[in-house]
Amino acid sequence: MHMVFLQTSTVSVSRTSLELVVEPWINGLWAALEKHFASRRGNEMNGAVAMASNPSLSSEPVTPEVSHIDSQVGLLRLDDSGRRDSEVSEQNVVNRGPSSVWIAGFESSLTQSAPPLSQASLNIPASPPEYLQVDLQEALGQEESHAPVTSVDPVFHVPVSKAVQLTTNDAVKTTLLIELDISQTDFSYQPGDAFSVICPNSDSEVERLLQRLQLADRREHRVFLKIKADTKKKGAALPQHVPEGRSLQFLFTWCLEIRAVPKKAFLRALAEHSSDGAERRRLQELCSRQGTADYNRLVRDARACLLDLLLAFPSCQPPLGLLLEHLPKLQPRPYSCASSSLFHPGKLHFIFNIVEFSSHTTAKVLRRGVCTGWLATLVEPILQPNARADGEKAPAPKIYIAPRTANSFHLPGEPSAPVIMVGPGTGIAPFIGFLQHREKLQEHHPAGHFGATWLFFGCRHKDRDYLFRDELRHFLKCGILTHLKVSCSREAPAGEEEEAPAKYVQDSIQRHGQQVARALLQERGYVYVCGDAKNMAKDVNDTLVDIISKEVGGGKLEAMKMLATLKEEKRYLQDIW
Repeated sequence: MHMVFLQTSTVSVSRTSLELVVEPWINGLWAALEKHFASRRGNEMNGAVAMASNPSLSSEPVTPEVSHIDSQVGLLRLDDSGRRDSEVSEQNVVNRGPSSVWIAGFESSLTQSAPPLSQASLNIPASPPEYLQVDLQEALGQEESHAPVTSVDPVFHVPVSKAVQLTTNDAVKTTLLIELDISQTDFSYQPGDAFSVICPNSDSEVERLLQRLQLADRREHRVFLKIKADTKKKGAALPQHVPEGRSLQFLFTWCLEIRAVPKKAFLRALAEHSSDGAERRRLQELCSRQGTADYNRLVRDARACLLDLLLAFPSCQPPLGLLLEHLPKLQPRPYSCASSSLFHPGKLHFIFNIVEFSSHTTAKVLRRGVCTGWLATLVEPILQPNARADGEKAPAPKIYIAPRTANSFHLPGEPSAPVIMVGPGTGIAPFIGFLQHREKLQEHHPAGHFGATWLFFGCRHKDRDYLFRDELRHFLKCGILTHLKVSCSREAPAGEEEEAPAKYVQDSIQRHGQQVARALLQERGYVYVCGDAKNMAKDVNDTLVDIISKEVGGGKLEAMKMLATLKEEKRYLQDIW
C-alpha cells in the first residue's frame, strides 16, 4: 500500500521564477493524485475528491487513506464564504462563492479581474510579518553627501569625455558609445573585462513616489531604522543596502530598486494596507495561486513597479517600513569594455542600447531603462552628431564606476591560436577591444605569429545599425581581422540571383561550419560569445554542436562532450545576459 504524505506550509519565495515553477507543479499534484488512486481503487478516489469539493454529495463513510487525501484537497478548496476578511486572511483562503461562466469579451486588467477568478476561492500566502520600525528625523541644516553608498569597492568618479550615437535615427534601437576619461584614476582594465556603472533612479519617478506616499514634505528627513520589538519575523535584520542617517530622497534615488517588479509576498503585504474591499480583493487575487496567470501577464510581463501599483490602488497606504522591507537594492549595472588601453590610453569606451518599453498597467507609459535612460539624458548635451549648435562646449558630466571581479573573457595567452568571436548588436563591444589590442600587439611584434581571427556580427539593417562599420573595415584591410561575416535579420537579397545574407549569426556560422570546426578542433582555437543569453547564445551553442558533430562524424552527444571540454579548458567563453 502506497502512503502519500502532504504537508502545507507558507514559504517566502525570493524569486518570481521560483513561484512560476512551484505553483504549476502544485496545480498538477492533485490531478496526479486522483489518477494514482483511481488506478488503484477505481471510482472510490474520484468520489472522495468530489466529496472534498462538495461534502453534501454523499454521507457514506470513507477509509482513513481516502479521508486523509480528502482533508488535504479540502484545504485547497475550502468554502469559507461566511468569514470576515480578517478571518479569511488568517486561514490563507479567500472565497467569493461558486465559479461562474466566463463573460465573453471581458478581459481582466491590473485593477479588475474576470470570472472565474473574480468569484473563485483563493489560496493566498500568509502576510509576511513586518519587522522594521522607521524614525524620520529633521536634517537640522546638515549637508548631505550626494556620493552613492555602495558595497562595491573601489569606486571612481570619472568624466564623460565623448558620447556618440552609433545608429541612425530610424534604427529599431538607439545605440550610444560613451568614452570615459580615466587618466586621473587608478582604474585599469583588459579587453574583455566588464565594469559597473552606479546609477540613480529617475528624479521624476522618485518625486511621484514621494508625492503618492505623502512624504514629499519630508524628503530631506534622515531615516533611522530598528527592528520592531514585537515582530514575529525570525532572524529579522536591518537591510544592508539602506544606510543609516541618509535622507528619504537619497534612499529612493540611490539605494532602492523602485522599478523592481513586486514579488507576490509584496502584493500580499500591500493588500493588508488597502482600505477598499475591492482593491484588497484584487491584490489578493494577484498574489494567489489561482491568480498566477493574471500576475504573470499584468505584473511580471508588464514590468509593473511599486508606483504603478500605488497609482492603480489609491486606497493602499503602506507604511514606509514595509517598503524598505520589500524594495530590493538598486544594483550597479554591468557593461563590457569596448576598447583597449593600448589603443586608447587613459580612456574607457562602452556601448549600450537605450532600453525603451511600454508599461501597460493602468495607462500606457513609455519608459526607459533605469541606467540607459539616465545615461542618455546625461550625455545629451555633448552627444555627437547632435551636440550643441551654438558652438559652446557643454561641461563634461561625471559618473561613478567600479571594476568588476576578474574574469577569463580575455584574448588567448598564445597569440597564434585562432580566435572566433560571435557578437550580434552590442555584443560586439568586447571584440572591438580585442581587435584594437591585437592591432597594437602586431605593431609592437611585426615578426610575431598571430592566429586567424573570425568575427560573426549581426544587425537588423546594414544602413541603420551596423555598429563600428568603418572600424571593422579598417581591421579587415590591415589583416587584424581575417574573416568578417555580417548577418542581417531584416534584409532581403538585392537581386534575384544574389544569395540572401545570413539572417542570424548562427546561420552564418553554419555556412562556414567546416572552417570554424577545424579552427576549434584541429588548430586549438578559442570561441567567444557575447550578447543575448535567452535566444542567441543557445542557438549558437546548438549550431556549434551541429558543425562539430559533422566534422568528427559522430553523434550530437559526442559533440556536446567536446564543447564541454572546450569550456573546461576555457576555450569556449561566454559573456551573456
